[in-house]
Amino acid sequence: MRDYRNIKAYQLSDDMVVEVYRLTKDFPREELYGLTSQLRRASLSVPTNIVEGASRNHKRDYLHFLYISRGSMSETQYLLHLAKRLNYLDESNYESLNHLTEESARTLYGLIVSVEKETKFPVKLMALITSSIALYGLKFLKGF
Repeated sequence: MRDYRNIKAYQLSDDMVVEVYRLTKDFPREELYGLTSQLRRASLSVPTNIVEGASRNHKRDYLHFLYISRGSMSETQYLLHLAKRLNYLDESNYESLNHLTEESARTLYGLIVSVEKETKFPVKLMALITSSIALYGLKFLKGF
């Protein structure tokens, strides 16, 4: 099990969530169940999926949660863009938060690439074994 608190992508996305919550407090009241809620949930999904993935035993499972986190990051970035277009965020706050989300996204992408590299050999080996079984049956494995 990995200690998620030491994962840089987690640390940055955690900071991002705190900032999203701080800034969305000033969004219009009529957006409470709309954009405010959606933006908070999307941003919160980034670090929570990193945390959940880090607790998994297998790197494939970890990678799965990192992919979900990456999707939530993209959703967060779009919703911030929308909030800016609707003038719910001023230029300064948008730029600051956008910079944080971009840094967090780059770090998350780097983590994904790293974990993908670590999982390549076992995935290829498993594909070879399952293909061999499909082609040659279980007799192929008796030689091992």
